Amino acid sequence: MHTLSKSKTALGEWLRKLLARAHYNVAVVALANKLARLAWATMRRDIDFAHEQLAAA
Repeated sequence: MHTLSKSKTALGEWLRKLLARAHYNVAVVALANKLARLAWATMRRDIDFAHEQLAAA
C-alpha cells in the first residue's frame, strides 16, 4: 500500500486521491476490492493482464 501510493501508475494516482479523502482502513478495503475485481475480470474474460489499461478501470 505504501509503495503503491508513491508509484506513478494510474492505480497509484487513484490510491493517492482516495487516501486524501478517506480513512486509511477504508482505502485498504477499497484497494483490495479493486484488485479482486481486476483479477476476476481478467480470469473471466480469459485475457492477459495489461497494466496500461488500469486508467480506464
